Amino acid sequence: MNEAKTGAGKIILTVVVAGLWVGLCEFVRNQLVLVSKWQNYYRGMGLEFPSKPVNGMMWMVWSFLMSGTTFAISRRFNLPQTTLIAWVMGYVMMWVVIGNLSVLPVSILPIAVPFSFVEALGAAFICRKLARPNQP
Repeated sequence: MNEAKTGAGKIILTVVVAGLWVGLCEFVRNQLVLVSKWQNYYRGMGLEFPSKPVNGMMWMVWSFLMSGTTFAISRRFNLPQTTLIAWVMGYVMMWVVIGNLSVLPVSILPIAVPFSFVEALGAAFICRKLARPNQP
């Protein structure tokens, strides 16, 4: 196998593993740990919390997009920088948007903030460990 194919395979594997990590974290946080807070908040707005299989599939798409962008960031920045950039890009910006749409239960943030930071750290670590960047 030539070097280009090996490199592409390593990138794909890294993004898939990081994407699975992100997807698992999202599922545990939102469908196991915080599901009752989400459901109660949405019920209070007269809505049903979106938790059908199609929603889960879209979260997996989001997870792989998140891991792909985290991988790209990890090529240029060190682990703490990658973690912080990925966390702000993926979570803080999402909370601003869904908060602006009034569909964010602010009561989840004490759990969601540290949980999501560990999630971003894990994805950044996977990206840097499995496919070592050329720079330090």
